[in-house]
Amino acid sequence: MPLEPIHRDALKLISTATLTTVLLKKGLRNVWMRGARPLRDGETRIVGPAFTMRFVPAREDLATPASWGSPISTRAAIEAMPEGCIAVVDAMGVTDAGVFGDILCARMVKRGVAAMVTDGVVRDKVGVLGTSLPVWCDGAAAPPSVAGLTFVGWQEPIGCGGVAVFPDDVVVVDGDGAVVIPAAFVEGIVAEVLEQEQMEAWIMDEVARGVPLPGLYPMNEDTKLRYAAYKGKP
Repeated sequence: MPLEPIHRDALKLISTATLTTVLLKKGLRNVWMRGARPLRDGETRIVGPAFTMRFVPAREDLATPASWGSPISTRAAIEAMPEGCIAVVDAMGVTDAGVFGDILCARMVKRGVAAMVTDGVVRDKVGVLGTSLPVWCDGAAAPPSVAGLTFVGWQEPIGCGGVAVFPDDVVVVDGDGAVVIPAAFVEGIVAEVLEQEQMEAWIMDEVARGVPLPGLYPMNEDTKLRYAAYKGKP
């Protein structure tokens, strides 16, 4: 299902930390992708539907430079990426072969891709940074992908950083990493996460006033009444 602009705009206001708390309350514990950290400091929060890509371990007859021209290749996958998507790349946590370098990242920028997330690494780090594509990954390595990986497909269920990601799930990335929201949950949690952010902002104000944590975080009944009165103010 497409990501509605109203949901995208709301989620841009919500930290991944808050999202993990709200999703935990929904019973979803495993939503934060391990090994996916911003390649560049100071990246802004980005929201988009997942465009999934999958690698498997390298096999010598398939993982060759010639495979880059195959109909099933990272190049072909990039040409299928819709504007505004977040490419989520299952590299199985391999950190000694870069999934993409500067040329592929530059093409993703031209196609309007919002960001890339992988549990693997990139190559040509300086060049990748120069493309201005926001990237969340586990670092950089010089060897190309075929040195350790075989690309096998796109827009299918994957595992990235130990998290199941399906095509068109919603991905939110910020300084704390990358979080996936199952597509069916998006509409239902938007109002809840906005309320969570408002509540935590109020708690921070209370902490700044010197209020002790017991009974404040989490709230006891008296604190809930004070918070309700605060929300009811004109």
